[in-house]
Amino acid sequence: MSVKLDTSYVGTRESRLGSITGYVGDLDDLAERSKCGTLRGCSRCFSQSSTCLSACGLSQLSGIRDVAIIHHGPSGCSTTGTQTYRVTKQVAAKRGIENNSVYIGTDMDEKDTIFGSAKSLKEIVLETFRRYSPKAIFVSSSCATGIIGEDIDSVVEELKQEIKDIPVVAVHCEGFKSRIWATGFDISDHAVLTSIVKPPKVKRNTINFKNFYESARNEIIDIFKNFGVEPVFLYANASVEELSHLSEALATVCICGTLGNYLGNGLEEQYGVPYIRTINPLGIAGFETWLRAIGKVIHKEPEVESYLQAERAKYIPQIEEIKKELKGLRAVIGMGPGYTFEVSRVLQELGIEVVWAAAWHYDKKYENDEIPPSMDYLLKNNPNFQVSVADQQNFEILNILNKYKPDLYLSRHPGSTVWAIKQGYPAVYVADEYMIFGYKGTLDFAHVVLDTIRNRSFEKNLAKRVKLPYTDWWYKQEVDLFLESTKTK
Repeated sequence: MSVKLDTSYVGTRESRLGSITGYVGDLDDLAERSKCGTLRGCSRCFSQSSTCLSACGLSQLSGIRDVAIIHHGPSGCSTTGTQTYRVTKQVAAKRGIENNSVYIGTDMDEKDTIFGSAKSLKEIVLETFRRYSPKAIFVSSSCATGIIGEDIDSVVEELKQEIKDIPVVAVHCEGFKSRIWATGFDISDHAVLTSIVKPPKVKRNTINFKNFYESARNEIIDIFKNFGVEPVFLYANASVEELSHLSEALATVCICGTLGNYLGNGLEEQYGVPYIRTINPLGIAGFETWLRAIGKVIHKEPEVESYLQAERAKYIPQIEEIKKELKGLRAVIGMGPGYTFEVSRVLQELGIEVVWAAAWHYDKKYENDEIPPSMDYLLKNNPNFQVSVADQQNFEILNILNKYKPDLYLSRHPGSTVWAIKQGYPAVYVADEYMIFGYKGTLDFAHVVLDTIRNRSFEKNLAKRVKLPYTDWWYKQEVDLFLESTKTK
């Protein structure tokens, strides 16, 4: 599927990848419908919550060092900027660097939405450039600007005539155009590919590593030293200069396929940088498959095998020992698809039965027209299990938990885990993207699970004292029948 760099617009995941937010069935059925082309998403008649794609897109861009985000919209849209503080201050401080990126909202009011505000937008961008001297400026639309047809592309073209030393980029982040917030990841990747990445001049001994918050930065640097290569982490705290050389890397990898598939495919298609498409490096099979694929691309296969054998000798006996205590546990999962189908695999590696997996959306294919590697691996190697697709609909998750009464609930979204705990179920918030990375991460994760299910006093006490908004009538509804209305016919 061609990545078009001659336009500032990016197609939604629904239109490009056939992605959906409504489905119920099982893993085999979901995959079969994806392959034969009969998978169709359905809208719910009631939706409890979701997330705006601009939060994903702009938080990614604002993590780049010393840039400016101009979010052209009402003041409420600027709440997205709260995520900027976490990256530019907290994550940067952990690395011991300064990230002086700024996030500015244009505070559109009623007059602006009636008469337009292109002139004031231009003035705000120019003042931002004068005051903060950013290395790049991203001018983002919002739902309000999209509805009134504000032409930010024309404004950006005018600004380029006055600001010639740095990239000035139009970013189309209208939240209403996609129900899938991961479309925001693609929008941020498109902005970087079209405005910052330059054609290659020399080949560098680097690997592009797309992740969220680089928490395993030092560990990965140490791993890659064994093979004589250096990772370049994206986008949190990456510099504009670093990003300009992405086309010169040996390969591109990602901690999450949902996060990085657009960038990986774009670099491969436009500049010939191999995009390593494997299951994510979570769990034993994931880490080994991923690292071997890297070794093949960079021609370091013997070195990779030597490293894996040494690490296996250290960690596999410990993992096998703790598996004895985890075997037989039952779990429900609710995460983005880049983790739902990966963590499902890891749980089954540890002997835990997955009774239900809910993905916040599902991509029936990626840009290379193949089903996601995580799904492909599960179909070939793991037992079938129940699956639903729902964009963070907690009322459905709580019904599933009440019916299946698992030993454990796992999610990458804190609001979801809180509700499970209020119901009395032990929950693990898989916040850190590297929580299950490699052998050591898998062992540490297994201990977290064990600690969680051993001590349930907090969940039990909280459940006794919290009155949930769900009645017995709701819990008696058959979740399978309720969700049947979202299943494709």
